[in-house]
Amino acid sequence: MRLRGYADDVPKPMVQIGTRPILWHLMKYYAHYGHKDFILCLGYKGNCIKDYFLHYDEAASNDFVWSQGGKNIHFLNRDIDDWTITFVETGVNATIGERLRAVESYLCGEEMFLANYSDGLSDVPLPQVLERFRRSKAIASLLLVQPTATFDIVRCGPGGAVTNICGLGESEIWINGGFFVFRREIFEHMYPGEELVREPFRRLIEKKALLANKYSGFWQCMDTFKDKQRLEELNQGSAPWKVWHRTATVSAADSVVVPATAG
Repeated sequence: MRLRGYADDVPKPMVQIGTRPILWHLMKYYAHYGHKDFILCLGYKGNCIKDYFLHYDEAASNDFVWSQGGKNIHFLNRDIDDWTITFVETGVNATIGERLRAVESYLCGEEMFLANYSDGLSDVPLPQVLERFRRSKAIASLLLVQPTATFDIVRCGPGGAVTNICGLGESEIWINGGFFVFRREIFEHMYPGEELVREPFRRLIEKKALLANKYSGFWQCMDTFKDKQRLEELNQGSAPWKVWHRTATVSAADSVVVPATAG
């Protein structure tokens, strides 16, 4: 509803930033770090995501040589040749927890896996996040970011007297950024019908098995028209999330479950 006009006919992960949907930008981010085995948990209008990859247009973001009246097209670089994508229908009305449970069987043999809401972008250094998680005994890890909204935080004292006003982004409030790392044991703490960050995460908190990664660098969600505008503007310039334009690829083997919701 908050993206009316942009997400009427497609699920939110397929709303475009430049010439590609936000889902593609996110998958490129993971692929840059060597995570190229994707599981897409499809829900609302999941056929749009299937059709996009079934009819993928390399020319939209790659240089190529056109010859012989179009009979011969030679791409100078390619995007997704080495990606493996598993498309799984997980239910239109399923919670995020239910979507993850629905793809558990596709993670056979994986000690760890990554998951994402697919509605936000970041340049968080993923290898550092994974190394910290591997050294820990945590079962789950989530990225904490400071909100980008322009609301003000107002603190009051006795009698309603205002004691302080500051921007939301200047406060000590941290929110869930939607970038997760899990060990397979997460499924032992998830029950049917539950939302991921409610009951399962509370169980992990009690066991001291939930790890937070605070990140004050670039992160931007896409919940509203204003958020989309911001990402479009950045895409024309620095585009901080495009880490694949900056450094060499790092090899890895963990699977990526994305999106955690296709709604």
